[in-house]
Order: sequence, then structure tokens, then C-alpha cells
Amino acid sequence: MEDSAGEKKSYNNGNQFWKARSTHGRKTMWESPEQLLDACQQWFQWVEDNPLTEYKVAQFQGQPVEMEVPKMRAMTIGGLCIFLGMTQETWRTYRDKDGFSAIVSEVDQVIYNQKFVGASADLLNSNIIARDLGLADKKDHASSDGSMTPKDAVVIGKDVQDILDNL
Repeated sequence: MEDSAGEKKSYNNGNQFWKARSTHGRKTMWESPEQLLDACQQWFQWVEDNPLTEYKVAQFQGQPVEMEVPKMRAMTIGGLCIFLGMTQETWRTYRDKDGFSAIVSEVDQVIYNQKFVGASADLLNSNIIARDLGLADKKDHASSDGSMTPKDAVVIGKDVQDILDNL
């Protein structure tokens, strides 16, 4: 290809075309951990200021009246990420970033605590929250005495076990 002066121009930079970029990769959303914390705190406030609404019908002076009842909105990492304009994968990368890991851990703890306390106070569905938080009510389905020993298992005494261990 030639330019207006008739000199040859090359638009082919070989295999190093990527070096023509002024920056490599996307710029981080937050320059400092404090900026991320501030954005997360704005979302905490938004959650508090924007409860879910349940509509109930009640009787007032013999007439049915529709009422709005505010309901606690559960905090989630997904909701936070939507508010911040990032993916959950990006949120996870901030866990390993210098200076940001403490902020991410703190925010994770706030979200966990808000859901746990809300479910404990019966403001959130405790079954859904327990599953989300990885909590489980462990039940022994194998034995009637609670020992977790299967019904047809042979129980070996300590003396016999010591002998077997020394063989």
C-alpha cells in the first residue's frame, strides 16, 4: 500500500500487533480499597432503603383495605455485583488482590450476617437462607441411638481395637 507521497506503508505489525495498544487489559473499577468499600456501603444503604413490598388485605371499619407491608430484602453477592456493575467472577478476583481482600472479606461477612440474623428473626425464609449459607440440620438416619453407627455394624471394644492396631 502507498501513501499520498508514493511511499510504501505497512499496516502489518507482524505477530506483535498487541503492542500497539496504549494499555493492556481493562482498567480496574476501583483505584483503592476505600473506593470499593464506599461503593459497597452505598449498596448496603440501598438495600435498607428499598425493602421488598408485600400486599395484604385487612379489614378496617368493616371494609377490606389493601396494605403495603415492607419486607426485609436479603443481601446477596449477586445483588451487590449487579449494583457495582461487575460479575461475580470479578468479585472473586478482588478477594486475592492486594489491599482489597480485607474489604471483600468484610463485605462477605456483612452479607452472611444480614441473612443469618434476618432468617433467625423470621424476617427471611429460614430454609432458603440456610441452604444459601451452607447450613444444614444434620440428622442421624442410620441408627436409633444417635451414635451414627449403622444398625447392623459390629462395635469393637477399645481393648480389641488396640490389639488390632498393634498387629
